[in-house]
Amino acid sequence: MIESVNVIGACGRVGGALSARLRERGVDVREEAVDLVLLCVPDRAIAEVAASVEPGPWVGHTSGGTPLSALEPHARRFSLHPLQTFTHDRGPEQLDGAWAAVTGETEEAVAVAGELARALGLHPFPLADERRALYHAGAAIASNYLVTLRRIAGGLFAEAGAPPEALDPLMRRVIDNGFQLTGPIERGDWETVERHRTAIAETAPHLLATYDELARLTAGNRLLQGTSP
Repeated sequence: MIESVNVIGACGRVGGALSARLRERGVDVREEAVDLVLLCVPDRAIAEVAASVEPGPWVGHTSGGTPLSALEPHARRFSLHPLQTFTHDRGPEQLDGAWAAVTGETEEAVAVAGELARALGLHPFPLADERRALYHAGAAIASNYLVTLRRIAGGLFAEAGAPPEALDPLMRRVIDNGFQLTGPIERGDWETVERHRTAIAETAPHLLATYDELARLTAGNRLLQGTSP
């Protein structure tokens, strides 16, 4: 049973949400004599901060891409990565319904990480330490690159005289609809795709290669799903 936790980095976006949730759940969040030390610090600082922690309690980090070896010299170690994006503007409700990748070198470590995840309101799933980079790449594509796609699409909207914010309900509905593909590629309407290419080449030629690659990948996914060309 986890009764006391020291959240290092509690002023940050992740650490703030986690420490607030732990307090909501009745966990004693303090700095000394704790069951567990949770490092919510930038990836580059994990090894240095871990080395400064006195061995004894469980020590975990919340990075998605950093291996457990960064927590040397601690033997009682694990990682818990909340699969969510965080802002300073919101509180512990950001954790609601999210999943969490948990990694440990022993069954006990995985169990401790899972217990902490559930206390935070997260749905834990196991992640092998050696598969962490691949997992984190997928998370970055789904989260960070979505921001890039919104900016690209919003720029094209602005060039067309349309309000970029009109895209936001559309993007949310795609998620609500379970990512069902619609549009010209799903219909096999390559004439429309060519009109897109012509317009982009005239207005934003630096984006044409990006559009072509996204179209290629989308068309490939369509065929894999068994949609007739």
